[in-house]
Amino acid sequence: MEKENFIDFSDLEVVALAGGVGGAKLAHGLSMVLPDENLTVIVNTGDDFMHMGLFISPDIDTVTYTLSAKANPDSGWGLVNETWNTLEAVNKLGGPAWFQVGDQDLATHLVRTELLGKGLNLTQVTQYFCERWGIRVRVLPMSNDPVRTIVFTKDGRQLAFQEYFVKERFEPPVKEFSFEGVEGARLTAEVSSAIYQADLVCICPSNPWVSIDPMLSIPGFRQLLKNKMIVAVSPIVGGKALKGPAAKMYQELGIEPGVEAVAEHYKGLIRGMVIDEIDSANADLLIARGILPMVTNTIMKSDADRASLAAQTLKLAIDLTGRAIHQ
Repeated sequence: MEKENFIDFSDLEVVALAGGVGGAKLAHGLSMVLPDENLTVIVNTGDDFMHMGLFISPDIDTVTYTLSAKANPDSGWGLVNETWNTLEAVNKLGGPAWFQVGDQDLATHLVRTELLGKGLNLTQVTQYFCERWGIRVRVLPMSNDPVRTIVFTKDGRQLAFQEYFVKERFEPPVKEFSFEGVEGARLTAEVSSAIYQADLVCICPSNPWVSIDPMLSIPGFRQLLKNKMIVAVSPIVGGKALKGPAAKMYQELGIEPGVEAVAEHYKGLIRGMVIDEIDSANADLLIARGILPMVTNTIMKSDADRASLAAQTLKLAIDLTGRAIHQ
């Protein structure tokens, strides 16, 4: 992939924490402005689950499909030019057709399940897919150990994340979240090394509650981030989430969704935040919290938007460090 002609960021080692469509889009933008060897994308696996005997990693798939230009441009998830013959047949047989697995997407889950069954770990399987799809940046699952996001709803249910998100269409009001198995999850050598070597950690515009918190909850993860330069891109624009239930979750948890709520969520962790132009009036609130704001367009409608937002995010980090850059 030809790199976009922005500021030369070739001496900057970057780790991006990502999950969901927004995270995948910014990861793609970062891949357009950074040398391949300088970018590592660590991906949430709290959404992973078994479905009809298949091991499915929704966030890893969204990130890798996006980085390899395979993602459906309309939905942001799944594959472009997808067909649904298998899903339709499953539905006719009375099977669980609520999780939309397309025919091409099915191949990903079949091969992943087979490779895991042969003894490869999730990091190795993800690397295998990256090599097959020509992805040259590093994409790492947050852990090889299972961590499962559980959504506690206000009507007293405990739903696995995909049941809440897809089957229930994220309609039930939420009460709290837990990350089943996180206490026993181990950091991989690959994740530890990437963060240790990073000059910058970028928290992508992913859902703070269910895309980023699962990573931060892994024992030792926050400690790795200590003393690192960390900036976040707000997933809330004008009080709303561009995609998904992040703003709805804030409201149901009794928190007004907005830039200030995101800043509070990452309190003590971030030193800078990129916010959309529509939220420019909130810049002073961030400054009062000791967070340097960058106001720019954060709505990624095109590849150019993704690359521009990535460049602005990296520039914010450079402004924070006072680091010399090449024009």
